[in-house]
Order: sequence, then structure tokens, then C-alpha cells
Amino acid sequence: MSTPHIESQIGEIAPKVLLPGDPLRAKYIAEHYLENAVCINQIRGMLGYTGTYKGEKVTVFATGMGMPSMGIYAYELCKFYGAKEFIRIGTCGAKKDFLHLRDLILANESYTLSSYPYLFFDDKETTFASSETLNQKIRTVADKKNCLLHEGRIGTSDVFDVYVDKKIYLKKFEKDVLAFEMEAAALFAIGKHLGVQTACLLTVVDSVHQNESITALEREQSLDAMIQLALDAIVL
Repeated sequence: MSTPHIESQIGEIAPKVLLPGDPLRAKYIAEHYLENAVCINQIRGMLGYTGTYKGEKVTVFATGMGMPSMGIYAYELCKFYGAKEFIRIGTCGAKKDFLHLRDLILANESYTLSSYPYLFFDDKETTFASSETLNQKIRTVADKKNCLLHEGRIGTSDVFDVYVDKKIYLKKFEKDVLAFEMEAAALFAIGKHLGVQTACLLTVVDSVHQNESITALEREQSLDAMIQLALDAIVL
């Protein structure tokens, strides 16, 4: 079996899935963390791998950028391949001044102005929650690792906010958020409507309060604290 976007066969996708946006980050995780990793998707360059982590089967599958792309891959992995638990591992831009580069955020909900939930699920809500069961696993692992984890509401935007007038942009959002990214609300909406577990861990890579950001290569290869936390949580 395959879909228009995934060439994998039934049984090649694990029930537990990490979802980075960047295909090269998926490759990095497979090469550095998974045992016996096998590439199970290359369509459109959206790399997916399945291997084992601490003896348990795990898939890491890239989703690309934006809610429509996340929506396609998360929906197909769930609907056609039977995946049950998803943790998005991504990057974000901080809105709060107490957040610093490489800080970790656990999103307990995401606020969005996107039409994706309405068009796909006829859902007019603007805020979508992650799964408390999966969030608690992440908190448990973070506590064991003495890992500082900021938790709260994030914003999921259809616009890369680095390119827009911040004052005009931020006025459009009614709810306060810790940071902005571009995929989580779609994943949480899928979790809500398809009954699967979803969570989102983010690493801060830029901030409206700082004139610093990390490079594209660092975004690909220096997010190990988040990656290890997600892997340990999903096999807990």
C-alpha cells in the first residue's frame, strides 16, 4: 500500500512517530539515534525512517513547512498506516522576553487563525490542545533529565513572521502565546478528530527580543536536547 505522498508499505510505519519539519533533521535523527534504521519514504524528498530506540520501534518522518504539509503527512500516517502517537519536534520564534535561544517549549495548546481546521474538519475553533497523556510522559522524562521545560500556549501561523511588520502582525492575534511556529495546530486538530495522541516540543531559534538566531545547519543538527527528550518520552 502507498498514498500519493508516502511510498511505505503497511508495517513499515511504527505506531510511535516523531515529526520533524526538516527532512535532513529526520535523516540526522535516524543516523544518530535509531538502530537498524531503514529509509521508508523519499517521495518529494520528505524523508522517513523506521528503526528501533531502546528496543522499541519508532518512525521519524519529515512533514515540511506549514499546516497543509503537516496535515497531509500526519493524516496519512494516522489514517492509512495506523500510527497512534505523534510528537512534533520543531523550531520556533520566541514572543516572550524570558525565552532564550535553544530553550525548550512544550505546547499544551496552539492558537491559530488558519482556515485548515475549518476546511478539513468543519471545526471553527481557533485553539487546539495537545494530548495530556503524551505531555505527561514528556514532563516525566524532562524531570529525570533535569531539563528546563517551558510550557504553555503557542501560536501556529501561516506566515513566517520574520518577514512581516511585527506590530501589525501581532495585533491580529487575540490570544497571548509563548512563541510562534507553523505546524502544531494542524497536528493537534488531527489528534482531536481522529483520536490519536499528539504533542509538540519546540526549540527556540530566534526571538523578537534578541538580534540573534541559530543557523540553518544548527537547526538541522544541534537540537539534540529536544530530540533525546522526545525519543525517551515516546518509548516511555
